[in-house]
Amino acid sequence: MNAESDERGESVAATAQDPATGDVTVAKEPALGSRAPHFIQRSRPLHLSWQVGVFVIGLAVVGAGIVMLPLPGPGWLVIFGGMAIWATEFVWAQLVLRWTKRKVTEAAQRALDPRVRRRNIILTTIGLVIIAVLVGIYVWKFGIVMPWKIKE
Repeated sequence: MNAESDERGESVAATAQDPATGDVTVAKEPALGSRAPHFIQRSRPLHLSWQVGVFVIGLAVVGAGIVMLPLPGPGWLVIFGGMAIWATEFVWAQLVLRWTKRKVTEAAQRALDPRVRRRNIILTTIGLVIIAVLVGIYVWKFGIVMPWKIKE
């Protein structure tokens, strides 16, 4: 993973190409660093307590997201929300969020490629046919027993 630690304190331009028109757009990313209000940043003890509070709140949100991974709930969305909370104060979280955003954008652009879409449709169709055949074999062998017709 490229941490891009040389970006601290400077704004970075990100380029993206529109697949429909081929135009290249340049978007400025915000500078790295704390987003705390200036009166908090001026006082070292206050800023440190602010960072501890942000870390604890972000940790609680990320922890809730991890719990939601096996349980019902939007686990990954909550984890990225916790990372966004951390990114308001910590450079390492900002870099992780930038890297994640870049990878998701690249994956979305690759998914729009007609060859990849065609391959995905073919693989999905094959998978659904296999599942339908297996369900048909099961029903043929064992039949369908509705819960309200179970004989004790």
